[in-house]
Amino acid sequence: MAAFLQIGAMLAMAAVAVVLILGIVSMARGKDARKSNKLMQLRVLLQALALLILFILSFMALGK
Repeated sequence: MAAFLQIGAMLAMAAVAVVLILGIVSMARGKDARKSNKLMQLRVLLQALALLILFILSFMALGK
């Protein structure tokens, strides 16, 4: 279970980085403000998911 969560945390953090880069590029181009706003909202959601996974891993480590 811990290995699954560790992989999930890494994937979530990578997804945050990708969406962050896409959002910054979209904002820099300045074409579609709605799209860049949606990307930044997605980034916040993915960050929350990554933090949740990390908290679960922390609690599992404390329980050992």
